[in-house]
Amino acid sequence: MTNAIRSEQLEAIEPEDADLDVASDVEEGIRDFVRNDIAYLRRPVSVSAPEATLDPGAEATVNNVNSLIHRVAGTSVSEIEKLISELEALRDMLHSEGQRVQREISGYAHLSQAAMKSTRMIADNVQQWKRAADGLRNG
Repeated sequence: MTNAIRSEQLEAIEPEDADLDVASDVEEGIRDFVRNDIAYLRRPVSVSAPEATLDPGAEATVNNVNSLIHRVAGTSVSEIEKLISELEALRDMLHSEGQRVQREISGYAHLSQAAMKSTRMIADNVQQWKRAADGLRNG
C-alpha cells in the first residue's frame, strides 16, 4: 500500500494544505517503508537465494518516498535560498546606511567645531570692542 501523491492531485490542492498533505504523505511513506523494511528483515533468509532483492511494492514505496522527500526538500531549499538572498540584501542595506550615518556624524562634528570657533572669535571680538569702548569712556 503506497500513499504517493500524483502531480494532478498535488496541483488541485491549495498551497497551505499542500504542504501539510505532502508532509503527512512523506511521514506515511516513511512509516510504510520502515514497516516493509522491518518485515523484510524479520523474514527467514533462504540459503539458496544468492542475493536478496526488494519486491516491486517495496521498491515502489521507496521510489515514492524518495520523490516526496525531494519535493519537500526542494521547496525548503528554495525557501532557504530566498531567505539567504533577502538577508544578504538587508546586510548590504544596513552596511550602506551605517556608512551614511558615519558620514552624517562626521559632518555634524565638523560643523560643530566650526560653530565653536566662530563663537569664540565673535566673543573675542566683542570683548576687544568692549575694552576699546571702556578705554574711550575712561580716557
